Amino acid sequence: MVKHNGGRRARKKSRWVTRSMVFLLLAGIVYLVILFPKASNTLDEIHQPIAREASPLREEKVVLEEKNPISVLLLGVDEREDDRGRSDTMIVLTINPTGNSTKMVSIPRDTYTEIVGLDRLDKINHAYAFGGIDMSLDTTEKLLDIPIDYVVQLNMEGFKDVIDALDGITVDNAFAFDDFKKGELTLTGDQALDFVQMRKQDPNGDFGRQDRQKQVIQSIMSEAVSATTLFNYPKIFDALGNNVKTNMEFSEMIDIQKNYRSASTDVEQLVFEKGYGETIGGIWYYMMDKEELSVVKAELKGHLGLK
Repeated sequence: MVKHNGGRRARKKSRWVTRSMVFLLLAGIVYLVILFPKASNTLDEIHQPIAREASPLREEKVVLEEKNPISVLLLGVDEREDDRGRSDTMIVLTINPTGNSTKMVSIPRDTYTEIVGLDRLDKINHAYAFGGIDMSLDTTEKLLDIPIDYVVQLNMEGFKDVIDALDGITVDNAFAFDDFKKGELTLTGDQALDFVQMRKQDPNGDFGRQDRQKQVIQSIMSEAVSATTLFNYPKIFDALGNNVKTNMEFSEMIDIQKNYRSASTDVEQLVFEKGYGETIGGIWYYMMDKEELSVVKAELKGHLGLK
C-alpha cells in the first residue's frame, strides 16, 4: 500500500456562498412558480421521493414551521448513457435558522468508507452507482454520523443545458490552463463543464476542482434569480426538469424559503485537510484522518442541535 500526502486546504470562512446556492435555488423556483403556472409541471418532474420517510438518526421529525435545524446533501452526478454514473460532487449543508448560520462541508469523492447496503468499503462516490440517491444518502449519514433530511441531485453533464438556458455564467479563474485564461471569464455550458472537470493541472488536485465546481454552482444560482433570467423561464424550466431531482416537496420549499433564508447570511466552510492518499489493489483512495473526521462530526451535530 502506498501513502501520499492528502488535502492541503485550510478550514476557512467562506463567502462564495453568501447567498447559499440552496436558498437561491429555492427562491428562484418559488418566485417563478408564483409568476408562471408552467413551473408546477417542472416541480412534479424534479420531485423524487426516497424510500424512507425520515432519517433513522432523528428521534423526532423535523418541523420546518418551528425552524428546526436541517441538513441537505447536494449531489453533482456524472450520468452516462446506459449507466447510472457516479456522484462527482458531494456537499453537505447544515442549516440553523435560529442561529442564523449555515455550515458546509465537501466530501472528497474518492473517500474510502463503508457503502451502506453493500457491507463493503469503497469510494464514497460509488454509492450512487450502486444504489442511487438512497444509498448515497445512507452512506453519507454513516460517514458523518448526522441525519440527512433533504437531497438535491444535479446531473453534471446536463447542467450545461441549465447554463446555456441562462445565456452563460461568469467565473473568476485563479490560474490559466488549457483554453482558459486567468481572471474573469464568461462560459457557455460546454466550457463550464470543461472548466469544472479539469483536475490534473490543478496544484490542489481534486480540492482545486471542488473550488471551481462551487464557483460555477454559485454563478448558476445567482443568474437563476436575476431579473433578466425571467424572460428565459421556459428554457430554464426545461433544463431543470431534465437535470435536477430532489425529495423536497413544493410546500417544504416554501417553508424553507420563508423560515430559513436568514441562515444564508453566515456560511462557514469546513474542509477535510489532514487525510492522505492510499493505493489498495492498484486503486487510489482518500483516507480520512480519524481525529479530523471526529471534529467535523461534532461540529455538524452541534449545529443541528444534536448530542
